[in-house]
Amino acid sequence: MTTNTEQWTPPTGSQAAALPTGTWWDAVRVPENIGEHALGVLGARSGAVIKDRCNTLYWLIAPGSAATWNLYRVHVLGAVEGVATYLGVPPVDRLTPPGSHWRVPFTRDGYLTDPRLLYKALIRALLSAAGDGRRDGR
Repeated sequence: MTTNTEQWTPPTGSQAAALPTGTWWDAVRVPENIGEHALGVLGARSGAVIKDRCNTLYWLIAPGSAATWNLYRVHVLGAVEGVATYLGVPPVDRLTPPGSHWRVPFTRDGYLTDPRLLYKALIRALLSAAGDGRRDGR
């Protein structure tokens, strides 16, 4: 699959845009409590992260880089057999609610997260939630 990760920028204006996964990036969808813990583990190594109106977090990663992941409550959104999933991407300057916004702001030189680091951070977050006795991940 051909990717254009270096040419992509978020929408401008006032509205979020539904953009296809698998072209510029795939997205890793995680519930807020797991995602916030993973953000704490990643720190400055995290790329851009979108938070939607349902408090779900989405990391942007290179297309196809997490196709084999199988983690509880973690969903990889990418093109499957050429069919994309669409993600609501907020305007580049929307950094606060209401609605979808950038939980970690977009920067042209570092918006993709290293999938290996994200995977490790998510494992730690999931183990932490399980250790808290919260089997449902909340």
